[in-house]
Amino acid sequence: MPTNSFENYPMTWKPSIDKTEKPIYQALAGQLEQDILNGVLLPGTKLPPQRELADYLDLNLSTISKAFKVCELKGLLSATVGSGTFVSYGALSNAYLLEDTKPKHLIEMGATLPDNASFEPLMLQLKSMLQETDYEKWFGYGRGGESHWQKDAAVKLIRRGGLETTADHILFANGGQNAIAAALASLCMPGDRIGVDQHTYPGLKTAAAMLSVQLVPIKTENYEMCPASFEYACKTENIKGIYLIPDYHNPTASFMSVETRKMIAAIAKKYNQFIIEDASYHLLSKEPLPAVASFAPEQVIYIASLSKSFAPGLRLAYAAVPSQFKEPISRALYNLNVSVSPLLAELAARTIVSNQFEALIEGHQEQTIRRNQLVNRYLADFTCLGAETGIFRWLLLPGKITGAEFEALAKQQGIQVFAAERFVVGNSCPERAVRVSVCAPETLEELERGLIILKRLLDSLI
Repeated sequence: MPTNSFENYPMTWKPSIDKTEKPIYQALAGQLEQDILNGVLLPGTKLPPQRELADYLDLNLSTISKAFKVCELKGLLSATVGSGTFVSYGALSNAYLLEDTKPKHLIEMGATLPDNASFEPLMLQLKSMLQETDYEKWFGYGRGGESHWQKDAAVKLIRRGGLETTADHILFANGGQNAIAAALASLCMPGDRIGVDQHTYPGLKTAAAMLSVQLVPIKTENYEMCPASFEYACKTENIKGIYLIPDYHNPTASFMSVETRKMIAAIAKKYNQFIIEDASYHLLSKEPLPAVASFAPEQVIYIASLSKSFAPGLRLAYAAVPSQFKEPISRALYNLNVSVSPLLAELAARTIVSNQFEALIEGHQEQTIRRNQLVNRYLADFTCLGAETGIFRWLLLPGKITGAEFEALAKQQGIQVFAAERFVVGNSCPERAVRVSVCAPETLEELERGLIILKRLLDSLI
C-alpha cells in the first residue's frame, strides 16, 4: 500500500487484485469486467481518476490506463474528455436482437421485420429464373466485373431513395450489417473512434466491439444529431467519422431535417470525416428526403439494404462508395465474403429493372399504414413516435419505469419489445422508452392482441 491511507477515502471502486498474476493490467481489466457484470459497478458509475486508482493500488499509471483501455474496447467503459470515465449504460444490455429461434409463446414486437407482402412476387420471379436453360450460373461465384447491369439496377434503386450516383461507385454486400462491418474494418484501426447518436443500431455496436472500434456518443437535439456537438467531437474527441441513420432512425423512428443533413455534411467536409449513411429505411418513405451523401458525395459511404424494403431473406445491400474509399472497402468485402450470391443479386436486379420493386414498396407501405393505424388507436393516450409508413415506433413510457423494466414486464405478459438500454451508447443515459415493431406480428389480429396487452400494461403505470 502507498504511504497515504485510503481506508476512509471515498472511491467508487476499490479493487483487490493479485499482483503475482501477470500481466497486471489484464488482471485489473478482468476484475473491472467482473465487477460490472456482477452488478458491483452499476451503469453510469463514474470511476476514480486513473492517477488516484494508481496511488490506491500502488501501480504505475500506465497499468491503469491499459486496463481501462481494454474495457473501453469491449464497450464496458466510456471516457469523455473533461468528464472522466464511466461504466457504459449499455454495458449489461443485450445488443443481439434476433434470437436463434423465434420466441415461443411471445408475440414478436421487437425485431424490425417488414410484412410479407413481397414474398410471393419474389418467389414467382425466382421460379421464372430457375426455369431458364443456363440457371446453373447463379450457383457459382459471382465476379464483380461481370455485374455491370446489376450495378445499373442498384443505381436505379438508390436514386429512388434520394441519391444520384453512378455504377462505378457501386459495391455489393451480403446485407447492410455486412456492409457496415466492411466499412469499419477498412476505414478504422483497433482503438479508433467514431461518432454515433446517443441511441443507435445495435448491429453497429456489435460490429464495432468485434473490431475494437470505440463509439463516441454525440448529443442529439429533437432526436437528430446536433451539428454543433458533431463539430465539437471533431475538435476534441479524436473521431475519424460518424454513423448515421437519417430516415426512420433506429430506434427512435425520427427523421433528420434537410437543413441538419446539409450542416452535418459541411462539417464532415471541413474536418475530413467519413460518414457511414445507413439507408436501410429510406425506401419506406413515400417521398424520400435527399440523402446526406448528396451534400458530401466524397465523404459518405451510402448503404442501401434490401432487407426492410424487399424481404429480410434477400441478404443483399448496395453501397455507393466515394472513390477514395472504394478500394479498401472492396478488399474488406472480398475478405469477408469473397462474393455475394449471384442468385440473390440477379433476383434483386430483375425485380428492380422490371419496376416490380415499386409495386413491392407500395404494398409494404399500404400494409404498414394499416398497422400503424391500429397502433395509433390503441396507444393514443401515450407518446409513440414514428411515421405512418415506419415499421417500428418509439414508445415513451409513463411514470418512472425504465425501458429495461418494461421490457421484462411485457415479456412476462407475452410480448417482446426492446428497451432503450439495448440501443444506448457509452455514458449516455437511456431514455425511458421501448422500440415497438409494428410489422413483426404475422397478422393484423396478432398485432391487435399485442397492442391490447401493451395498452393494459401502460394504463397500469399511470
